[in-house]
Amino acid sequence: MTARWGGKNLARSQKTGVSIATWNAAVYRWFPGLPAPAVLLHPDGPSVTYHDLNVEVRGPVDAPPLLLLHGWGSNAKNMIPLAKALSSYRTHAIDLPGHGASPPPPEPWGIPEHATLLHAYVENEIQGPVTIIGHSNGGRIALHMASTADFADVIERLVLISPSGVQPERSLGYRVRSGFATALKAPVQALPSPLREPAMDWLRHSLVWRLLGSSDYNTLSGVMRETFVKTVNHHLNGDLRRIQVPTLLFWGTADEAVSRRQMNVIEESIDDCGLVELDGAGHYGHLDDFEAVLSATRHFLENG
Repeated sequence: MTARWGGKNLARSQKTGVSIATWNAAVYRWFPGLPAPAVLLHPDGPSVTYHDLNVEVRGPVDAPPLLLLHGWGSNAKNMIPLAKALSSYRTHAIDLPGHGASPPPPEPWGIPEHATLLHAYVENEIQGPVTIIGHSNGGRIALHMASTADFADVIERLVLISPSGVQPERSLGYRVRSGFATALKAPVQALPSPLREPAMDWLRHSLVWRLLGSSDYNTLSGVMRETFVKTVNHHLNGDLRRIQVPTLLFWGTADEAVSRRQMNVIEESIDDCGLVELDGAGHYGHLDDFEAVLSATRHFLENG
């Protein structure tokens, strides 16, 4: 059976202001007998589907499945060394939308939209519970899925390397820049609706706005820039306690992107959770101390 949702549903989503991802998730809660959503709809028609994702699949067809998710600005190749070493498992290394060879989303996506897409991939391609191995933003997506009732049913365990998602400490410089950016946006947001978006687009491309942005933000443009903003501002602090699956964390002591305090929040919030420190490793702990990550992961998968 193929589910088709046409113009009436699109119009209803636009009229109510409900996001398309939320609408899709609601439809499948109302009609649980339908297959998992293969397509996320948006006002211009079909969006990115799990069929559009670039995925490298390895290992025996009947082996336990692993879903490997890279971090922001990276791609599946970053996770391939682990996939190759875990050759007794069926590994699925995915290029997330807008990364590697996967197309970008048609509109700015946040973490829920990414989770909806990956949930569809697992239900349709893997067709059973999966262990997610996620790095950085891939870990953020995994944490969101495991803490959300709509997605948690497909997750068996989590292996997370320097996962993001816990609200970071903010320096005085950051708070000053953030306040200045808010002040710059205030007169734009007060404009009449037809003028607001063109003015905001001009502001985003202005020199002063680029000076306020991070290096990651400034290297991006268009839909990926706004996707980045929605992604990095998705914090999971209060949601982590809902995670019920065994979780293994890795953190490098030289990691400058994710702090030990943030890792402590994750470890203390999840009941069945352990943390492995990688001495001297940076944010890419699975590359900086590959053997330690591989050994602990194997033990966790075999005994967790």
